[in-house]
Amino acid sequence: MQSFIARHEDKIKGVLSGWDRIRFRGTLRFIANTHGLMNFLWLMRILLKDFKDTVLQWTDTIRATTLQLAEQARRPVIYLASSAERKEERARAIAAADRVEQGLICVLTCVEPCQTFTVGPNAQTKRLELRPFTGKCLHQYFYVQHPILGFMHVRLQTWLPFTVHVCLNGREWLARQMDRSGLGYVQQDNCFTDLAEGVRAQRLLTGQLRTDWERLLNGLVKRFHPGHARLFAEQPLPYYWSADETEWATDVLFRTPASLAELYPRLVRHGIQAFNCHDVLRFLGRRAHLSGPCRIQSDLKTRVEGMRLKHQVNRNALKMYDKQAVVLRIETTINDPRDLKVYRAKENDPDGPKSWQRLRKGVADMHRRAQVSQAANARYLEALATVEDRQPLGEASKALCQPTTWHGERRRALNPLNPEDARLLEAVNRGEFALQGFRNRDLRLLLFGTGADAATARRQSAKVTRLIRLLRAHGLVQKIATTHRYQIKENARPTIVALLTARQADTKKLSDLAA
Repeated sequence: MQSFIARHEDKIKGVLSGWDRIRFRGTLRFIANTHGLMNFLWLMRILLKDFKDTVLQWTDTIRATTLQLAEQARRPVIYLASSAERKEERARAIAAADRVEQGLICVLTCVEPCQTFTVGPNAQTKRLELRPFTGKCLHQYFYVQHPILGFMHVRLQTWLPFTVHVCLNGREWLARQMDRSGLGYVQQDNCFTDLAEGVRAQRLLTGQLRTDWERLLNGLVKRFHPGHARLFAEQPLPYYWSADETEWATDVLFRTPASLAELYPRLVRHGIQAFNCHDVLRFLGRRAHLSGPCRIQSDLKTRVEGMRLKHQVNRNALKMYDKQAVVLRIETTINDPRDLKVYRAKENDPDGPKSWQRLRKGVADMHRRAQVSQAANARYLEALATVEDRQPLGEASKALCQPTTWHGERRRALNPLNPEDARLLEAVNRGEFALQGFRNRDLRLLLFGTGADAATARRQSAKVTRLIRLLRAHGLVQKIATTHRYQIKENARPTIVALLTARQADTKKLSDLAA
């Protein structure tokens, strides 16, 4: 993303990249499925006919320990009649009214859907059986001003299998870190509009990647779910921690609201008009021809905090916001990590050879999530660097429209308005080629299609070779060392994008701009 920062250096006062919102899920994997739960009931000598009464006792134990915890902290337990009520706003209002600066703020409870189990008769076997069941039960939300993590909450399902969610924010965490380090800052909502020492703040935010997540999350369970240790004292069941949703944000801090207000509409227009499906896949580190079936969409919405542009691939997304008038936020949200890759050994062979495997939801791959997310943000900002290139298009394309010499041979001029040359520029500028580059065969298929016989394919391949040499002669592409691949030079990409964009503009728009 250095091109974007360099282009707008006079308007930018800092960049901050790190975790934003993270939602962890704690699962008792042994009893989270019918087979494991049946084994656990057998170990505990609990009959299926006694299942409901036993589970009700467990739920009563959890509720009692929660009441005891709240009474000790002298904090309220409030039942919400509707699960749609905005719990965070309610908790923040209570914290402000009661001046809670550290510790438990309140416990909010409400009935919400859950995945659980039930026991019923099997008509064929004439015996009771354990079944998975989608129902509703009471959930408890522990809102906390944590001394290290800042404002956060723990959500506890009070019915079997007692799933726990922990939701925290990396920016809240960073604020506490900067408080302890004596660093000045201005925080609005979940972003910083000013930083006294941006480099040290980034170092603190990056340090969050070294967190022992399992130890941290287990400590929160021990603090706010003491009933767990009581219920499973005889047969201890540890929580397995996974990341249900992670948001990694790159905030570009502008010096003045006017600077961002002038630029942002152009960025949004470019993002919604110029970025296609291949570009979106490239931003998220996926190659189009290897991605398989996927659902890709882009949408633009205006919200209270600003205008938001969102590109979504299946359940993962890349978003752009203007926040608090001076912050340009690029954010990668990962809900389904299986679409992404990590270089590791197989789980059933940890000492075996490493290869590219699916990214796991478990906290073991949190560092890789951060790498993938930061790379996506950087690619997106790099693509936006072509917006508002103040060099006149005629000057940028002047050399391309003149014959040139390459390796002692004369090469013809390029004509961006010629359909064949335009198709060539569109082909090499495709998003999937930005990661791995393109080969002769890739361009041949795009320019000539499939179905050619062997002799025709050879002639087409020879023509593509000449076209690649033409692009190299004009300084638009370069060969990737030790491969048969080529890629666009970074300093040439803005020119190509500008030429292709100009081809799509109607004469009225061009006339207005010229005026």
